[in-house]
Amino acid sequence: MYRQKQQRSRTLTVTAVAALVPLAAACGSEKADGGSGSVGAGKPLTGVRWSIDSVTVDGTTHQAPDAARVRIDDSGEAEGSTGCNTFSARAAVDGERVRISDAMFTEKACEKTPVDFEKSLGRTLTTGPLTTEAEGERLTLTTSSGDTVRLSRQPDAPLYGTKWTVTVPGQKDTAGRKDTASRKDTAGRKGSAHLAFDRDAKTVSGRLPCNHVNAAATVSDGHITLGAPSTTRMMCEGSLMDAEKRILRLFDGRVDYRIDQETLTLTSEDGTIVRATADQ
Repeated sequence: MYRQKQQRSRTLTVTAVAALVPLAAACGSEKADGGSGSVGAGKPLTGVRWSIDSVTVDGTTHQAPDAARVRIDDSGEAEGSTGCNTFSARAAVDGERVRISDAMFTEKACEKTPVDFEKSLGRTLTTGPLTTEAEGERLTLTTSSGDTVRLSRQPDAPLYGTKWTVTVPGQKDTAGRKDTASRKDTAGRKGSAHLAFDRDAKTVSGRLPCNHVNAAATVSDGHITLGAPSTTRMMCEGSLMDAEKRILRLFDGRVDYRIDQETLTLTSEDGTIVRATADQ
């Protein structure tokens, strides 16, 4: 199941990786309300982007690659990465136990991701329901035989120096897609939109669903004052132009901003809300 194949990537069902699902973070900024999305002392399981730190099987601990992660949205759709292969799945959280189903996992060879780590991770996560134990910003999943997967909450992405992929109305953003291919796959595609803030220049620039844009941007105390936008003059299909107009409502005024891990939420004075996801 975890056999590595050079120069080949394909998607297949892998129950092992599905067990990672319950730990994923929600695409949006809202947190799950207690109940099925919670673990211990009100600690949320959903709405959090988790780094995979290590997996321990039969007393042997395997350290995870830096990029290994998992997250789940409140609807039960999840995605993640072993540091090499990406996956998506569904998961249900019942109190302090996690149960998974229907995982899709890519299979490719990566020099920086030890095969033993992926094999151990798969073995640990396919043995049945996992119990959860939260301690501060860390979470441990434990099998009935005592094997464990250890995770930690990832910090918020910085406003500056991050490429923010905008959720275009009518499209699922990359954090919510069932297809967990790299965000790079959307680069340059019609309908993709992104923004980047420059601290030194006090500007924001990027791409709207159709046109490129740049404007002045001054950040202070949870607010961003955006100048009048300067855009290119291309015309695209109606749905893209409608989405572009919605995003442009943020400009030439002050917006509130909030960052929750990898999600940026921008709210204009007229109530327009635009969300974007950190491109990593």
